[in-house]
Amino acid sequence: MLPIAWLQLTREKTRLMTAIAGIAFADVLMFVQVGFQSALYASALGPHNSINGELVLVNSTYQTIFSMKGFSRRQLYRLRAIEGVENVSPIYIGSADWKNPENGTSRVILGFGIDPVQPTLNLPEVQENLDRLTEIDRVLFDRASRPEYGAIETLFQENPHLEVEVNETRLRVVGFFTLGASFSAEGNFICSDLTFLRIFKNRDPEQIEVGVIHLEPGENIDSVKQEIEKFITSDTKVLTREEFANIERDYWANSTGIGFIFSLGVFVGFLVGLVIVYQILYSDVSDHLPEYATLKAMGYRDSYLLKVLIQEAIILAILGYLPGLGVSWWLYELTRSSTFLPIYMTVSRAAYLLIITILMCSISGSIAIRKLRDADPADVFN
Repeated sequence: MLPIAWLQLTREKTRLMTAIAGIAFADVLMFVQVGFQSALYASALGPHNSINGELVLVNSTYQTIFSMKGFSRRQLYRLRAIEGVENVSPIYIGSADWKNPENGTSRVILGFGIDPVQPTLNLPEVQENLDRLTEIDRVLFDRASRPEYGAIETLFQENPHLEVEVNETRLRVVGFFTLGASFSAEGNFICSDLTFLRIFKNRDPEQIEVGVIHLEPGENIDSVKQEIEKFITSDTKVLTREEFANIERDYWANSTGIGFIFSLGVFVGFLVGLVIVYQILYSDVSDHLPEYATLKAMGYRDSYLLKVLIQEAIILAILGYLPGLGVSWWLYELTRSSTFLPIYMTVSRAAYLLIITILMCSISGSIAIRKLRDADPADVFN
């Protein structure tokens, strides 16, 4: 049966190439949408996954780290009295104006103020440079930030005493880390809590955005969390790192139009491929209707003809998927180098889109068979 399907497809070379191009286009569209959606979540959750603690304390209205309300840090320090809590440390978060030292242009950047005595962020390069942050007006710059902030790493290699201006405050770059740009923050820097308050002069030192809670070794996270919930006031809530990240993910998926747009893009790509394959298979059935009618007259059932069309659809799916995968891989590399977003081609994603492509083409084949069901061999040969 497989040779019959292959011969049917290769008989019209132009039609075959058109079908392959259409399926490849649909696959590229779906790959791009899925890739951007994944990059959105991965970049947005970068700070959450870098938290070096089992629990976090945030404002009860928390939805996204890029627009957080603060709460009193006294609430955080009070938690040290709870059994099982080893230590706590605050994180200040705010958006500032970073002036490009090369051309003087300003750009919004996300800043994190941490206690340099406590390992608040689980980033190796930050851990290595904590002692440097104890000095006032010292910052670490995210090397994965957008180039519009300036070639900071190159300038630092030329001048180890490189100074930058953030919110009209002169700061000295003393090291680098890698976190990455996101859809909301195209660059990041980390400094001590004291330096952060010098940059954000109008900030209330008592108001922090995130409280990191370190538990004693062997403590049950859920049990300690329940004790903390009894201890804190209604304007704050305690979360595990996973819950902290999930709220952020849900915000981008459900509370903004971005998640919906990417999902819609995948659906549109699927629909485009469905229509293209259907038209190809329908035309193939129409052009070879006498042959199919002869097979029906010989006793072949619609189920057999359906298998032939499904095999044609699967062959088309694979032939169209391969160039679509190659083009999408290239687009991922181009996008990552241009936007610094964490967009990668993974085995699971490639396999997922292959299954979707086969399903798409199989549905088209199932729809195209309807023309044969209405065909009467006697009418065809009249």
